[in-house]
Amino acid sequence: MPTPEAGSASAPRAARLTVVDPATGEPFDDAPDQRPEELDAVVERARRAWTGWRADPAARTTALRAAADAVEAAGDDLAPLLTREQGKPLAESYAEVARTAARLRYFAGLTADVRRIDDGRPVHSEVRWRSLGPVAGIVPWNFPLQLAAAKFAPALAAGNTVVLKPSPYTPLATRLLGSVLAGVLPGDVLTVVTGREPLGARLASHPGIRHVSFTGSVPTGRAVATAAAASLTRITLELGGNDAAVLLDDVDVERIADRLFWAAFRNCGQVCMAVKRVYAPARLHAEVVEALAHRAKTVAVGSGLDPGTRLGPVNNAPQLARVEQITRRAVEAGARAAAGGHRLDGPGYFFAPTILTDVPPDSPVVTEEQFGPVLPVLPYRTLDEAVDAANGTGFGLGGSVWGTDPDRAAAVADRLECGTAWINHHAELSLAQPFAGTKDSGVGVAGGPWGLYGNLRPFVVHRLREENR
Repeated sequence: MPTPEAGSASAPRAARLTVVDPATGEPFDDAPDQRPEELDAVVERARRAWTGWRADPAARTTALRAAADAVEAAGDDLAPLLTREQGKPLAESYAEVARTAARLRYFAGLTADVRRIDDGRPVHSEVRWRSLGPVAGIVPWNFPLQLAAAKFAPALAAGNTVVLKPSPYTPLATRLLGSVLAGVLPGDVLTVVTGREPLGARLASHPGIRHVSFTGSVPTGRAVATAAAASLTRITLELGGNDAAVLLDDVDVERIADRLFWAAFRNCGQVCMAVKRVYAPARLHAEVVEALAHRAKTVAVGSGLDPGTRLGPVNNAPQLARVEQITRRAVEAGARAAAGGHRLDGPGYFFAPTILTDVPPDSPVVTEEQFGPVLPVLPYRTLDEAVDAANGTGFGLGGSVWGTDPDRAAAVADRLECGTAWINHHAELSLAQPFAGTKDSGVGVAGGPWGLYGNLRPFVVHRLREENR
């Protein structure tokens, strides 16, 4: 792991960023708290490195495959550190490291196609593709490595260089990842910067950055878009979701209960495309609540370093307060906690896995993204009512439909206003597919070839045909 810079008797120690273990609530390490003015030199070095990096596609492919190998080899260092600062169970941290390596390997194998246009004119026209320049990747704290790779892997494969900024809550594993990749990538092709705001705002608005890829909240995404607009910088924004799961009247509750529970509670509910609302037919509502509440009451909650833990803590104190507040407001408005509903006693940022019933439909726990281990289950009388409710928020990232007739479920899914819909499962993605939201859930497309082309610009060459020269 990168160590703090050495201080000296003649100079004050550089500012540091304290990192807290969410399982204990206690600081355990720190990272540089870099100043916004330091970005000028970082971006300039990235611009200079871009000249060589963009020039040799074969060398990029080789380097990115070596980077994937290096990440896999460093898994025993990366995964425990990720769990210490993020809180997720160690097995999930190892899976995140594996997905980081897989994304590098996937994009190493992609190339942009040259397209010839034949439209009857006396010219040959070719559409080629050029990289953009230095790209900024601004990453949240729920999947620090995986979401970092979702930004830098396609950007690097396209021939850009990257300045990567992790959340100040989870800078350590990303810094270590940067050190691992520095051993196989050319200098300044990928740079990790860490610090509090306004570091991210300055990075988004920096005139030397040609593309900003951001994952986070809607208000911060709007601020990023505004900052980038000053330099007419391209943006890709993934701004979270409030995904609905619609259960049809033929659903086998016990058969889908485990899948549904983990679609909502994986990573302690801190997943942008997690199930955050369940709509169940009125006659099955009590059965659905009971099945989910049983799992919430019996799941093993604890430190992610404990091998028996299935559900870790909320990542940070402000988010824990947010989860507690949104749950309390729902209960005060008439909701009932069929399981959980409170913080757990003891150290750390733990909130009991919570299933809410009798929730007013206009409660913030329904209309907003709670981003924690809290799930409201709401009854519906007609399918049209359920679809209208599922589509009734400003979000549009994902959604799912659950039932025994997959064709009928697919027809209902086609009515959901979202970027991705699942049938009888939720929140599973392929590296080869596009990932994008509608409404407030984002701008632009990540994933698959779409993610590669999002980091390129077209360059058209016209040449007279032989007979017209």
